Amino acid sequence: MAFCNKFEHVICRISPGSIAEELEIEPGDVLVSINGKYIEDVFDYRYYIQDEYIEVLIRKPSGEEWLLEVEKEYNEELGIDFENDLMSNYRSCSNKCIFCFIDQMPPGMRETLYFKDDDSRLSFLQGNYITLTNMTQNDVNRIIRMHLAPINISVQSTNPALRCKLLNNRFAGEKLRFLNDFYQAHIEMNGQIVLCKGVNDGEELTRTIEELSAYLPFMRSVSVVPAGITKYRDGLYPLELFDAREAGQVIDQVESYQTGFYEKYGLHFIHASDEWYYLAGRPFPEEERYDGYIQLENGVGMMRLLLNEFEEALSEIQSKEVYPFMRDTLCRKVSLATGKLAESTIREMAMRIEELFPNISVNVFGIRNDFFGETITVSGLITGQDLIAQLLEKQKAGESLGDVLLIPSNMLRVGEEVFLDDRTISDVECAIGVNVKAVDSSGKDFIQSILDYDYKMGRTNDDGTFSYIRAYTGKE
Repeated sequence: MAFCNKFEHVICRISPGSIAEELEIEPGDVLVSINGKYIEDVFDYRYYIQDEYIEVLIRKPSGEEWLLEVEKEYNEELGIDFENDLMSNYRSCSNKCIFCFIDQMPPGMRETLYFKDDDSRLSFLQGNYITLTNMTQNDVNRIIRMHLAPINISVQSTNPALRCKLLNNRFAGEKLRFLNDFYQAHIEMNGQIVLCKGVNDGEELTRTIEELSAYLPFMRSVSVVPAGITKYRDGLYPLELFDAREAGQVIDQVESYQTGFYEKYGLHFIHASDEWYYLAGRPFPEEERYDGYIQLENGVGMMRLLLNEFEEALSEIQSKEVYPFMRDTLCRKVSLATGKLAESTIREMAMRIEELFPNISVNVFGIRNDFFGETITVSGLITGQDLIAQLLEKQKAGESLGDVLLIPSNMLRVGEEVFLDDRTISDVECAIGVNVKAVDSSGKDFIQSILDYDYKMGRTNDDGTFSYIRAYTGKE
């Protein structure tokens, strides 16, 4: 095979029925250029293929080069996949943040869990938050030229000296200038502040909120999340947990700005993550204050959305003519495992289902995080070994897990049945002797998984009763 330079990319997959297949492009071929331009990475590739007419230079394994003229719809994909989604090496993090979660990981886990990425391309492709510290002015100019958006930025503080301390990077403060470049170019941004007690809270948080608000409306949201603190912090910066009173102060500080920003920009802009409301023992804000859940993946509004979806789904079921039959007929006992943070909310939702379906029994288990330490309370960091150990304790104490154990899908690696510690769903099932099912995060999925009921059932007849009875009894 001919030599490939760093801007030539080996094709590994071709989508069936795609333009690439029609043009007889095959796995093992090399993409040399598009419109005469070398392709540095996925940004260049997506930028240059969007036109309706492009010229693609392909090199075959024999060394023969094909210049292919392609006429297509605007933004239509070619149907080519590469071995690396970025089409280049991942950029690792150049910081040593005082709150870094990866530095608080125990030894002996799989290697990929220790890799710190801080790659701006992952901000656009996966929604990652980046610090800007390993970006150059050329990187910023390319984002602006291609008008890539939104870009998600871990700001932490707008005080340059303090940002250097937080990130342990002497260049962290000066990189804040890129925020103004994006603002001037009207690039949509979202920000994040990881709050560390006694470091960037209080007056420093006030400064950061007010200075970031200067980038409205192009910076559309900023989240404030508490730093995660595990039991593995030997030799690291001495961070402390926020207590309930201090969490309430953070909420008050954040919410004091929301009305003013909304009146001026139509955005509430600054948001406290769900953890603050749990810690302070306060109800979650109403849906309207989340501005369309811009920062859902950052834990901002996740529980409000779940609760609203849950109530809507329950109302939908109750409105069906078949509901009385379901109420009297459905009989099932299930268990739910979740993190300590959401345990009270999940328990309240389970009780609502039991009220409406008296033959349904739901047992909720809040799993203590022994692996990382009890200060970590989210379900996404529950390990298979903690799940197994604590459920076995429940069984020994005489508690039944029922017909099935339901777990939130965020306990597992995306697209797989593997926990953070490489235990699998099969490992858990073998240990506890009960089937385990991962449940998606919507309120509707929550109800369906408990009732074991398909929302499409009961709709073939006028009143829906016939198809529902047939589905559950096998009789007509």
